[in-house]
Amino acid sequence: MIKLKNEKQIDGIRKSCKMLARVYNEIEKHIVPGITTKELDDVARELILSGGGRPAFLNYHGYPGSLCTSVNSVVIHGIPGSQKLKEGDVISLDLGIDLDGYLSDSARTIPVGKISDEAQKLLDVTKLCLKKGIEAAVAGNRVKDISKAVFAVADKHGYGVVREFCGHGVGLELHEDPQIPNYVGRGPNPRLKPGMTIAIEPMINLGLDDVFIHEDEWTVETVDKLISAHFEHTIAIFEDHTEILTQID
Repeated sequence: MIKLKNEKQIDGIRKSCKMLARVYNEIEKHIVPGITTKELDDVARELILSGGGRPAFLNYHGYPGSLCTSVNSVVIHGIPGSQKLKEGDVISLDLGIDLDGYLSDSARTIPVGKISDEAQKLLDVTKLCLKKGIEAAVAGNRVKDISKAVFAVADKHGYGVVREFCGHGVGLELHEDPQIPNYVGRGPNPRLKPGMTIAIEPMINLGLDDVFIHEDEWTVETVDKLISAHFEHTIAIFEDHTEILTQID
């Protein structure tokens, strides 16, 4: 069931999202060669707690961290640990906050120092996938309009589109209906309505679409071990406009 939010609920989700954006801006300052993914997780957790929030991912279905730290060929759900970032890496961060019962969710892929032109292009194209997906997320359109917009950009550049994981509703729970794939396939195609709050999150691979899950049952990696990028915003749909909530104007 798709949960349509009222004005008060959207305002609560908005506050959670703005806090998340501020936390991300602080985390990015720590992304330098030599820092470990566990240290980044510690930074994220302390920033959230000091702001009066709760890390939404911590212990969610048993996930052991506050922050997902996915380096290079890891697509999503990388577990923070002793891995040290090095010059030329890319790290995808995924983070959510529960602020007074309102949930936010966002992801960014960030370069570590100077990265290759090939990697930078993948990041730029994945950002464009997200931008085009958000542009299609307007009242009256359908979920597959978002999917089509995301896929068209990635496919034009010959990149792989992850199919096993997708965007979703968010706000009162971390994962709500509807699911929002990054490709057009079979399945539900609900109309987008005012009051919907959703997370759009292209996961785009330099190589093939295919991914596999590690034995830890969390870490998702590209089969060909080529790098992946992941960008995500939580948005709210209104009658006459769409608002990017996880963005500071």
